[in-house]
Order: sequence, then C-alpha cells, then structure tokens
Amino acid sequence: MPAPHTHYFQVEAELSGAKKNYIDFTLPVWAPGSYLVREFAKNIEGFEATDKAGKVLRSEKIDKNTWRVYSNKADLVRAKYAVYAYELSVRTSFLDSSHGYVNGTSVFMYPEGYQDENGTLVVKPYQGWGKVSTGMKSTGDFTYVFPNYDILADSPLEIGNHEVYTFTTAGVPHEVAMYGEGNFNPKQLMEDMQKVTEEAVRVIGELPVERYLFIVHNLYRGGGGLEHLNSTTLQTSRWNYGTEAGYNGFLALVAHEYFHLWNVKRLRPLPLGPFDYNQENYTDLLWVSEGITSYYDDLLVRRAGFTSTQRYLDVVAGSINSVENTPGNKVQPVAESSFDAWIKYYRRSENSNNAEVSYYTKGGVLGYLLNMEVMEGTNGEKSLDDVMRYMYNRYYKQLGRGFKEEEFKEALEKISGRSMDAFFRYYVNGTKTPDYNSYFDAAGLLLINVNENSSTPSWGAATAVSDGKVLVRSVNRGSSAYEGGLNVNDEIVALNGYRVGSDIDSFVNRLNVGDTAEVVVAREGRLETLKIPILKDESVRFRFERVPNPSNLQQKIFNKWLATNNS
Repeated sequence: MPAPHTHYFQVEAELSGAKKNYIDFTLPVWAPGSYLVREFAKNIEGFEATDKAGKVLRSEKIDKNTWRVYSNKADLVRAKYAVYAYELSVRTSFLDSSHGYVNGTSVFMYPEGYQDENGTLVVKPYQGWGKVSTGMKSTGDFTYVFPNYDILADSPLEIGNHEVYTFTTAGVPHEVAMYGEGNFNPKQLMEDMQKVTEEAVRVIGELPVERYLFIVHNLYRGGGGLEHLNSTTLQTSRWNYGTEAGYNGFLALVAHEYFHLWNVKRLRPLPLGPFDYNQENYTDLLWVSEGITSYYDDLLVRRAGFTSTQRYLDVVAGSINSVENTPGNKVQPVAESSFDAWIKYYRRSENSNNAEVSYYTKGGVLGYLLNMEVMEGTNGEKSLDDVMRYMYNRYYKQLGRGFKEEEFKEALEKISGRSMDAFFRYYVNGTKTPDYNSYFDAAGLLLINVNENSSTPSWGAATAVSDGKVLVRSVNRGSSAYEGGLNVNDEIVALNGYRVGSDIDSFVNRLNVGDTAEVVVAREGRLETLKIPILKDESVRFRFERVPNPSNLQQKIFNKWLATNNS
C-alpha cells in the first residue's frame, strides 16, 4: 500500500512447484456471510505474471473473475495486480491515508486447484503504520501463515495505527482492534464485552478457538457486522456509546457476530461449506443461521445483566411488530426469503416491503416461539439452548458436516418431545400468522395489541420533499394509498383542494376512516386526480403483560427465559 491516499493495494501472489502448462488465478465473486454476488473483480487492474527469473508470461482474462497464466511448466509463477479499495463496509475492502482494511475475498486471488495448499501472507504496511490485526497466526514481521485459502479469505486484516485492547473469556485471549475515536470507556467496554461473550460461551459450552479478534470501525455513520471463523468486523457510529440504547445496541451487535462463531461458522447449513466462491451458494436455512442468531443477540445482552426485564420484553414485542407490520410477511415464507437472499435481501426496491420478509427478523421471532415450545414441552427443564448445543455437537463435532432443514426439525422434536410438522408447514415454509399467545402463555405472558380498537386511518405512502416537490417513495400493500392507486415517483400536488409541500403530514393527519381523499398528482408530467378511500390502519402494536396468578410452571419458564446470570 505505497500510496494509500490513492486507495490501491498492490498484491503479489506466488505459486511454486506447480509446473503446469497454465494456471488460472481466480478472485471470488462474494464474501461468505454476505449473500450477494458483488463482482469483486471489477476492482482489479494491471494483472501481470512473471516466472522466477522475472520473465513476463503470457496471460489473458478468460471470464469475469479468472486470469489464465500460460506458465509453460515454470517452477514458480508470480502474479501481480492492483486492487482499488474504497468501499468501507464489513463486506468489502478499504484503503485511505488513515488505515487499511482487507476482506480477503475482495483482494486475494487463488490458483485454481490449489485452494487446499498452505501459504504465507506478508503485509507491507504504509510507512509509519505500525500495527496489523488479523485472526491468522503470526510468525513475526507482519508475516502470517494460513493452512488453506478458506482461512486466508476468512481472516480480515486491520492495518494502521489503531488501538488494541484485550480481555479474556473462558481462558481464551480476545483482542479488540479499535479504528477511529469514539465516546467509549475502554476499560468498561472490555469488561462488558467479556460479560456478553461469556454468556455466548455458556450456551454451547465450549469456545473452539485459541484466540479471537474483534475489528471495530468507529465511523461518522456506521452499523453492521460480518462473522469470520475466529474474528469479526463490526462497524458503529463513533458517538453511539453515549446512550443506553446505543451502548446496548453495540453490545447486541457484539453478541450477534460472536454467536456466529458457533452458528454458521461451524454449525452450518449443508450448502454453506465448502464454499463455491464463483457463484451463489443457496440455502433455505438462513432463518436459522441469521434469524436464530438474532434471537440470541439481545437475549445474551439481557443474560449479561444490561437490559431490564421490561426492556427486553419490549424488544421482543418490537420484533413481532416489525414482522407483522411488513406486508411481505404474508407473501414470502421465511425459507424462501433465505433462499432468495442472493437476489432480494441486498437489492431492496421500493416494493421490497410489500413482497419480502427479513430472514433475520422473522427468524428471530420464530426463535422466540421455538424456545417456548421446547420449554413448555419439557416442563421448563430445557430450552432452545439445548437444541443449539445438540446441533453443534451432532453435526459439527461428531459428523463434521452441515445440516438439513429436516435435521434441524428432528433436533427440535427430539429435545422438546413435540411434533414440529405444523410449525414448519405454516410458519417456516408458509405465511400463516402464529397465535402468539398460545406460545407465550407458557411463560405466563399475554401479548396485547394496543391498536386493536384503534380507528386510526391508514395512509400508507412514504414521501420525501425534493426541490419543493412532495414525491412518493414507497406505498404499503393494503393501505389507503395502495388501494387508491398512488404510485411510487408520483408528485403529490394537492390534497382535498389544497396545495401541499413539506406540510403534507398535517394534511394527512386530518383524514378519517371512511373519508375519500381527492389527491392531485403529477405523473410523468401529466396531472391526474385520484379518489383515495381512507381505510382503517390494520397495523399492530404489541406489548407484553403478565397473566394474573401465573402457575408454578409458568413462573419457572418465565424465570428460566428472562433471568440474568449477573443478578
């Protein structure tokens, strides 16, 4: 990285001992954990290959992400290329004058047929940069060894002058590489991250790494994470630590990505390993890999003692609200959402809310229900923890392979003693709305829809003001705007005879159920008048209440689910 302000990494890849007529060097098209073909090869420039003596070898690009080197059985082939890296996300790579971040699949090519060979990575930081943090094993002088390409690709690097903090969980050293300033107290944050990670270890019962690394990017705006085998990258807003909600939100992000250490990096759906880096790897089980992990993130923060009982129940109710207020929840089963992640989840459009459901949020909600099923079926003796522990031991440790949907279902039935046929038919592979109270009654909880007797009108169009124009950005299926024919990109000119602008909300708020709103729109430059019937808002707003006089079993299940380990 000799000129980081230009955003180019200079890469040299050497392969020795192959002695073939040609060697294909390939760059992956996606990053495991982020299910979208990102076409990383678009950032490659100046590919050239030489032999041991420095003689240029003929090479050509044979497809979008493969360069063929005609090596003429040379003992050593050296490929050189530049990578433009200026997208700072957890899924991509980035380089500027302040630091470098490398996500392996977007930078490191592999020679076809040699992915299982071991290798050495040498990092040459920019002058004045003194730190490199990565999950790979160091042999000194910014030199690292990897047993195969999968590990090289799955070990991101933070390069620069970042701060490094440490803590220990379950006897294993944990490092936190902090890029960017933030309003956090390092000592307190390390103590709190330790508590959260200890709760995660308690679920499965073992920590299968010798060292773990958190790379944290504190940015002006940021959010998200990506899991790796013995590390993770997290991004957060740098001033997010200053409020209870922001701080606990960061701890939940820590919990989510850390729990992936087991769920998806080791216990994984069958299609997710070994990876095919050249194309999509389809699975209908992301609702387990991501959704059940989402179930655990806030729960681990609760168990670590950072969230009150009521606050946690509000989070659970909020997740249910989010799912049930998404029109796409009635259209797309969560298994289909998982399978179609490659073409839908990361490519949202103005209609996504009407046609899709998140396998993160819906999977998390199903996690709540499955936990209730297991606890009620075992009289409060077991929980979803026992299912995840069984799955980990069975498929990762004993069989050494991924699992299928029917095998996850069988594990649930084995632990709970109950049939899961209807659950999977209606809620995983179907779009039926669960009877939530039939599940949460096990813990003596009643889910109340505060909006049930509301007569609030449904408008259903999200708008934005641009250059004084009120433009429709999205329309919710089943709302007044949707049924009345309002379209995305319409400019709303007038409502009920009055011109509207940034004050459109005040006009909408005057509408009543049963009214007919006359809306003048400019559509492709032509004025049209729409008659929009104002319907009742059917969205839900749930909250939990305790049932009066809970039974001993209900109290037992309530305590097992919601009690902290730090109280």
